[in-house]
Amino acid sequence: MAALRRAVPGRAGTGAEGTAGGGAAGRGAAVGLRPPQAASHELPGSPEASLCFANRSAALFHLGHFEVCLEDIARAQSHGYPDRLLPKVLLRKAECLLRLGRVPDAADALAAVENKIAVDGIMSSPARQTLLKKLNQLKLKVCERESCPEAARETCGDAQRETEIWEENDSISGASSSLSLKFNTEKGRHLVASRDILPGQNLLKEEAFVSVLCPEEGESRLLQDSSEMVWDTQFTNAELYCHRCLKQLLASVPCRGCSYAKYCSQNCADTAWEQYHRTECSLGALLLTLGVFCHVALRTVLLAGFSEVSRLVEQSHDDDEDLHSTKARCKHPRDAPDTRTGTRGIPGCNDNGQYQSSYRAVFNLLPHAEKHSPEHKFLCMLSVVAICRKLQEAGLEAAVLNQESSEKGSGPKACEKTSDELSPELQIMAEAMLRHVLQLQCNAQAITVMQELGSGDGAVVNKKPVRLATAFFPVLSLLNHSCSPNISVSFSGTAATVRASQPISSGQEIFHCYDEAIKMLLKCQMDARNFLSPEHLLMGEMEDHLAQVYATLGKWQEAARHLERSIQIVETHHGPSSVEMGHELFKLAQILFNGFAVSEALSTIQRAEKILTVHCGPQSTQIRELQEMKTCLLELPRSILQRT
Repeated sequence: MAALRRAVPGRAGTGAEGTAGGGAAGRGAAVGLRPPQAASHELPGSPEASLCFANRSAALFHLGHFEVCLEDIARAQSHGYPDRLLPKVLLRKAECLLRLGRVPDAADALAAVENKIAVDGIMSSPARQTLLKKLNQLKLKVCERESCPEAARETCGDAQRETEIWEENDSISGASSSLSLKFNTEKGRHLVASRDILPGQNLLKEEAFVSVLCPEEGESRLLQDSSEMVWDTQFTNAELYCHRCLKQLLASVPCRGCSYAKYCSQNCADTAWEQYHRTECSLGALLLTLGVFCHVALRTVLLAGFSEVSRLVEQSHDDDEDLHSTKARCKHPRDAPDTRTGTRGIPGCNDNGQYQSSYRAVFNLLPHAEKHSPEHKFLCMLSVVAICRKLQEAGLEAAVLNQESSEKGSGPKACEKTSDELSPELQIMAEAMLRHVLQLQCNAQAITVMQELGSGDGAVVNKKPVRLATAFFPVLSLLNHSCSPNISVSFSGTAATVRASQPISSGQEIFHCYDEAIKMLLKCQMDARNFLSPEHLLMGEMEDHLAQVYATLGKWQEAARHLERSIQIVETHHGPSSVEMGHELFKLAQILFNGFAVSEALSTIQRAEKILTVHCGPQSTQIRELQEMKTCLLELPRSILQRT
């Protein structure tokens, strides 16, 4: 469960720092690359946690990551690193400082080591002699650097990076001045070129208003060398990337309140805590169960703050009343006057007519509520209410309303008594969250990274794009989609960059891509039927890929239909009880769950659970997720279960 922190007795003390001559040679160095899973489960400030960070600093030093090594040494000391082992990490600190050219700081660190060794009577004689030898070697290096300061100076190349000419738009934040914002009843809000644009020209640089890491993606593989066939799910997004800025982790900083959230630096950890994680921390298991859209919706309102959320929700009520009143006075809705003047009246723009990457812009993205089925809207509403009820029961309502002290480490206080109804304030937050969940169906942007497949030992490197996070980009969402896009989007952390992929004439609309994979896959499928049997594994792979694309578009019934065909082929080749069959059924269960096909989802979950329990064990991640989906579905009202 995401909010648990389990102690791992004895594990942390058996690593490199537990011995006088400890280092990070061999296997230890490889382990050091991974986030400190042991540290994530240890209590903050414990000796075990300090040893975990010290062990990792040794690996980082041998890998040449000196700045990050210094950060881990500081973390080890702040967590109460054992006094008897301190000289060793201080020597490592001094050597890092020397490698970085910070000679005076290195000299100070060596002086601290010398004083410590002089007064330390606990260390054994061999260990003392080893430390003294290393100390003298480093002192000689310091003297050499001090006598030749040029050697410590970092050389800077004369080559300067070519800077792109960039003139920012006055009306659209982060956009180039070569774009303009337009509105009409047919296309809604959209961007057009205000002058001719060349291929490769930068059109937009935007930071996500909010982003949430997708924990289920990443590299998973079956371990068949061990006595048991188990799935190694250690390499997932949740452990490879910072939970705030999405930077790839080298030496992660775990949250002090849970064993799930990990960050690239203490600054990211502190900022996340202040902005949203102090509220989310104890809700980890529920948020993982309900899915990333619900998590994005919650984080969106937490980042915006109750005051802004309340203002915009109230304003939307007033706008709805004005709209109904205007339509009532008109013979036909199309006769209603359009009062927009320039960009000032375009939804999402501020009073000055500027469209900014703000909560106001996010709130005014279209939820397309009329296009969602009643069942889907009900399930979304139920999920949002579950989050708000949990916030109220856990005593987190004040924090959500920005009324509670943000002191780190102060856990949530349980309410003495809970109400059957949500407070008026939480009802406002719930209304906004429901709006955001519905918006995400059409406006969610997947942040992707290119990830290597396999071990990387081959002559040709095989990479594929992997969904890293789900985000709201208010300006990027202005782009309409087309099967003939004229831009490409790339990501760096939480930032999106849009470039022209072809010449764009003045007055031409800027188009984002629809996923053309469906068209291409269907053509491949048609061609393949000419020379492959219907049961060929490649035919199954194409059905599987089609299911993935339709699921990405939120077309769950189409996705399920293609995946069921893939399952038939997998069963033909591997058998009805094979582990391959179990994994395909697991995917189908997720699609049916998201598509609100309750009875089909429950029966598929039962089949997948039966197979995967045999192959992966009852405690595997997939089994736990299946059980959580089943629990969620069974808690639906009886009337809904009967209808589905």
